[in-house]
Amino acid sequence: MYDVARPATGNALEETGQLPALFTGDRPSGVQYHQPDHQPATRTGPDYPAIQASPEFKALRRRFRWFVFPLSFAFFAWYMTYVLLAAYAHDFMSRKVFGQVNVAILLGLGQFVSTALVTWLYLRYARRRLDPRVAELRIRAGLPQEKRR
Repeated sequence: MYDVARPATGNALEETGQLPALFTGDRPSGVQYHQPDHQPATRTGPDYPAIQASPEFKALRRRFRWFVFPLSFAFFAWYMTYVLLAAYAHDFMSRKVFGQVNVAILLGLGQFVSTALVTWLYLRYARRRLDPRVAELRIRAGLPQEKRR
């Protein structure tokens, strides 16, 4: 039977607590790794730190945040309003609007409609305001252009 208090380890380094962390270059003491002769890598691609520091990139991020954060906050507030009404305003939510359809059903369907609306608004905003600036940055950085579907 498997003993959960003493799990089996698959590596002797795990038992010592000397397992190297991934991608940090840390190595356990006393362990040697064969390394071929290293030469410093020369950068052949775009200079991403310089791109991120550019005023154009900062303006693009500011434009993105200007749209996404307020819209996300508004949608979350709308969602929480629906949840709180469902939890605490039973009389209001059970009020019949027509036939067997009550306020809760309409507000619940409104959640789906508002999700689709937020998605459509973001796609429209990105297509008009963000994508052209992203294309400019990609050209300046020498990156290949993405094909539009």
